[in-house]
Amino acid sequence: MGQSISDLMRKILTKSTVDRDSVEALVKGLQRILLQSDVDIKLVYNLSQNIRDRSLKEKVPEGVTLREHVTKVIYDEIVKLLGEKQETLVGKKRIMLVGLFGSGKTTTTAKLAKHLQKQGLKIGMIACDYHRPAALEQLKQLGDQLKIPVYYSDTKSPYEALNSGLAKFQKMDSIIIDTAGRNALDKELADELKKMYDLAKPDEVLLVIPADIGRIAGKQAQEFHRLVNITGVIITKTDGTAKGGGALSACSETMAKVKFIGTGEKLGDLEAYDPVRFVSRLLGMGDLEGLLEKVKEAEFNEEDAEKIMSGKFSLQDFYNQISGMEKMGPLDQVLDMIPGMKHLVPENLIEVQKGKMVKYKCIIDSMTKKERGGDEEIHSSRIKRIAKGSGTNESDVRELLKQYKQSKKMIKKLGGVKGMKRGNLAKMAKKFGLKI
Repeated sequence: MGQSISDLMRKILTKSTVDRDSVEALVKGLQRILLQSDVDIKLVYNLSQNIRDRSLKEKVPEGVTLREHVTKVIYDEIVKLLGEKQETLVGKKRIMLVGLFGSGKTTTTAKLAKHLQKQGLKIGMIACDYHRPAALEQLKQLGDQLKIPVYYSDTKSPYEALNSGLAKFQKMDSIIIDTAGRNALDKELADELKKMYDLAKPDEVLLVIPADIGRIAGKQAQEFHRLVNITGVIITKTDGTAKGGGALSACSETMAKVKFIGTGEKLGDLEAYDPVRFVSRLLGMGDLEGLLEKVKEAEFNEEDAEKIMSGKFSLQDFYNQISGMEKMGPLDQVLDMIPGMKHLVPENLIEVQKGKMVKYKCIIDSMTKKERGGDEEIHSSRIKRIAKGSGTNESDVRELLKQYKQSKKMIKKLGGVKGMKRGNLAKMAKKFGLKI
């Protein structure tokens, strides 16, 4: 959905002029994308009507073009729906996770525990899902990985587990409760959740919604909210779907805002929802703050990062880049964080990079120091020697050299770091509060 919205905005809002017809075309395009992405039809109407009215009727601030104004309006309306500020769970003693079967609730329980653990908090997890046979074992294994205790009931009673777990973990900073799910919100599950809610008296109730839930999201969210008073939403599986509109509908129905985004399968793939960063990325404006955080977490050398962003990097720097990228996560997600980069990089190039990083590292390892430094021309006889030494084909070596040159060209097209800090991109970033 984000890619489609980004493409639409790039197509219409980068014309030389933006007038009433352009705004109408943009609104109709947004309606089509949102409906195809499973957003509730009533919500689509209200959202598009607000965007149309504000774009055409509001006075455009002095020094701001209509194009910039329309972009800001779309940003504001989506942020209003998902959440206008970043919230924290620090100080929330009891946190209860609810959701349907298959929403990723148990994994998200562990991800959330790790997120709070990284903030220096002592965490306890309570297993209350005894309907899915593997749920308890899964949570115990994840708890062992994180060195976070998990309380469970030998009698497989969710109520006994909850009561005893709360007593055992009363000195913990936060207690996370993993509840059961079903294929549908039936009476049995509804009664169980209501009773557990009354027993736990949670400070926070988070609805776990997969991005691919579809059009039933709004109704399901409404039912959960009626039972246990939803205070926030966690969107999971955002890395594996082209849709995601159901989560927007869920926020609309519960009036609860997004608090976390699940971005992958690893325990570290949970990020706190930040409206500026998340919605900017959704609209194709990048997230350089997020990129810098990933660089830091991956222990990616800052000097190497500077060289790469300047477009003046050697094959050794390229090797370091590949190693760092592997720690930072999927390449397409990283490129999403750099304004304009996703559109400059061909889709097939992303796939090539994903599948051949290990091979590329072997090839560079087989080069001499001068070859890796870019000081020596790598001609055919050297290519043959490098291929033999790395156990690859000559075509693989040539392909690596081609990708290396293409990467340098793409960075130079953006103008490197300076290019990101000047011009329209910098102006827009300033209006949205982004730091570039």
